[in-house]
Amino acid sequence: MATVVLYNKEGKNVGNLDLEDSIFQVELNPALVHEAVVAQTANSRMVLAHTKGRGEVRGADKKPWKQKGTGRARHGSRYSPIWRGGGITFGPTKERNFSKKLNKKAKRKALAMVLSDKLMQERFIAVEDLHLPEGRTKDLIAILQALPLSSTKTLVVLESGNHSIMRAAKNIPKVQTISAKSLNVVDLLSYDRVLATKEAVIILSEVYKRS
Repeated sequence: MATVVLYNKEGKNVGNLDLEDSIFQVELNPALVHEAVVAQTANSRMVLAHTKGRGEVRGADKKPWKQKGTGRARHGSRYSPIWRGGGITFGPTKERNFSKKLNKKAKRKALAMVLSDKLMQERFIAVEDLHLPEGRTKDLIAILQALPLSSTKTLVVLESGNHSIMRAAKNIPKVQTISAKSLNVVDLLSYDRVLATKEAVIILSEVYKRS
């Protein structure tokens, strides 16, 4: 079974923490991880650009001039795309769908691959707990400095409801907190180090292990 050194808030080694092999001992497949990243970023993409078609342009739908007798070309609407101020042909619309499907099993496997790679590279650190009743930033900074995190970008994985740490981390550059149940591939790859509480690791084992 995979294990990781368990530290306390003072940075002292207090033993080893057993890890779920189905999450922390998975061989890396870059293609699957890439597919998971593409799917997640595509599904979170917001559709902003939108042009109006001729049916969306506001105004009175009146024929510009009568059909015959003027010597000019026939036109039925000022909303035609060939008119200035008319609708746009083949323009970007808010109905576009950029979402990509990735089944749950593949998504969890990609997450396990990234966690396994972090562990193998010694970039996964476990701590007994991170409860700070007062939620002061300087207290959290002292804890992070005591742990083997160096000065790299750190993702702190917490159990649900640990609002004091979330509040304390807001003012610390290069540090981001996330709930264990919300952990995802993109966030894991965006940070050099992962710091997880013992309770968060237990939640990971319960939620993301293979069925």
